[in-house]
Amino acid sequence: MAWYWPFGKKETAPATAPRRAYNGAGFGRVLDDWIASSTSQDAEARMAIRTLRNRARELARNNDYVVNALRAIQNNVIGRGVSLQSQIMRSRGPGAGALDKPLNDAVETAWEYWKRAPNCHVGGTLSFNEIERLLIRGVAQDGEAFVRIIRGQRFGKSRVPLALEIIEADLLDENFNGEHINGNQIRMGVEVDQWFRPAAYWFFTQHPGDIQFGSVGAMEQRRIRVPAADVIHLFRTERPGQTRGVPWMASAMTRLRHMGGYEEAEVIAARASACYMGFIQTPDPTFEGDMVVDGDRTSEFSPGKIQTLGPGEEFKEYSPNRPSGLLDPFMRYMLRGVAAGVGVSYETLSKDYSQSNYSSSRLAILDDRDTWRTLQDWMIEAFHQRVLDEWLDMAVLSLTLSLPGYEANPETYYAAMRWIARGWNWIDPQREIAAYKTAVRSGFMTLTDVVAQNGGDIEELFATRARELDTCDKLELIFDTDPELVTEQGQAQPAPIADDTGEDTASSGSPKGKAQDVVAS
Repeated sequence: MAWYWPFGKKETAPATAPRRAYNGAGFGRVLDDWIASSTSQDAEARMAIRTLRNRARELARNNDYVVNALRAIQNNVIGRGVSLQSQIMRSRGPGAGALDKPLNDAVETAWEYWKRAPNCHVGGTLSFNEIERLLIRGVAQDGEAFVRIIRGQRFGKSRVPLALEIIEADLLDENFNGEHINGNQIRMGVEVDQWFRPAAYWFFTQHPGDIQFGSVGAMEQRRIRVPAADVIHLFRTERPGQTRGVPWMASAMTRLRHMGGYEEAEVIAARASACYMGFIQTPDPTFEGDMVVDGDRTSEFSPGKIQTLGPGEEFKEYSPNRPSGLLDPFMRYMLRGVAAGVGVSYETLSKDYSQSNYSSSRLAILDDRDTWRTLQDWMIEAFHQRVLDEWLDMAVLSLTLSLPGYEANPETYYAAMRWIARGWNWIDPQREIAAYKTAVRSGFMTLTDVVAQNGGDIEELFATRARELDTCDKLELIFDTDPELVTEQGQAQPAPIADDTGEDTASSGSPKGKAQDVVAS
C-alpha cells in the first residue's frame, strides 16, 4: 500500500495504522459489549412496538410520575381546547379588505355546535375537546393514535354529515406485513406506495384484547382496508421512512421500573422497622406448637406487640433503620433522567420545587413552554387543520354554510382559519407586561401576538372591552383602568377645554367628555 501527496510526491505508508477518527466507533475491552445495528426504524419497532405499548400503559396505570407526566402533556398542549378563529375578508363591495364579521360569526357558530359530543363523535360520548385530549395522551402513551373520518352520515342533531372515530393502536396489526396485489407494500398494517406515502390502513374489525366481552377469536379476527384519505395517523416521526410510532417514554421505561422496585423495597423495609422485630434463638432444635408450618416455625409481629419467650430462648433485635437517607437524593437523580427521556422538566414531572430557586424554576418553565408550543403547532397541523378542511367541505355541501366562491377556490377559506392554542399566565407579570408593551411600541410585536401568546382572541378581547367601556359610559362610571380618563398613576386626566368650534377637547387636543369623579378599581 502506498500513500500519495496531491502534488504527485510519493510517500511510504506509516509504520502504524491510523487511529479511528471517532472514539465512539472504536472497539476494545470496554466497548466490545456495545452492540448496535443498522436496521431501519420499522425493523426495530416491529418486534418491540407491542411490548413497549403494553408496558407504557401499565406504567400509566400504576406509576404516579407517568400519570402526572401524561396529565401535564394534556393540560399544557390542549388545556381547555384549541379555539377556531375565522378571519375571512370581504373581497368586494363596501368594506373590501376588512373582516367579514357576519360570515366569520356564522362559521364559528356552526363549528362550535358541531364540536358537541353527539355531533362530532360517532359514539356520541366525546366532545371535540375531549377528543383532542385523548389523542395527545394516546400519542404520548402509545406512540400513536388514529382518527377515522366518517363522511356522508349525520350524527346527533348536526346538519354537517361528518363525524370522527377514534381508533386505538392495537387495532392496526404490527404483524401484518407483505405485498398487496396492487404492488404496494404493507408494513405493520400500513399500506404504502413506492414513495412510502400511506395508501391505506388495515384495521382489525374488533379489538384483539376484548376477549372478555365476547370478541371473536384469533382465527376469526378480520381486517378491513381503510383508504389513507379517511385516516389521520398521529405520531412523531423520528427517522425517515417510519410508518409506526413508539411511546415517548420508551427510553425511560427501564429506569422507571427500577425506581418502582427500589421504592417498594424501601417501603417494605420501613414497615418492618416500624414493628419490634428480631430473631429468637433457642437451644431446642425441634419446633412444636401452633406456629409451625411445613416444619418452619413462624411468628407474627405487629406494632406494640409483646412476645413471651420460652425457656432458654433469647431475643435479638433487628432494626433495619429504613428508609435510608440516600433514598431522596437517589430518587431525584433517577427522576431527572426520566424527565429528560419523557421530554418534560424535573419540576413538572415530580412537582418538587424544593431544590430550585426562582431563576432555575423560570428557566425550566420557559423550556417546557417551548416544548408545549412545538407540540401545539404539530397537533394543529396534523389534526385540527385536516379536520377543519373536511368539515368546511361537508358544511358547504350540506348548505349549512354559504361561502361565496368556495367551490372554485376553497384554499382561500382554508387559509383564513386561525387556531388559537392555550397560553400561560405570566411568571413575573409586572416585568413581562412592561416588556410586551415596549415590544409593541417598538414594532417588534403586535397586540395580536401578545394576546395569542396567552391563549386569547384579540377580536373577542376588543369586543368585550368595547362593551365594558360602553356600559361604563351609560352608568357614568370611571375606573383607573380607562387610560382616556385616568392617568397611569390613577389621577384624573386634565379637564376638557372648549375650543372655537364649541367642541370639548382635552389639553392634548383629543375629544373628551365632561369631567367625572374617579373610581379606583
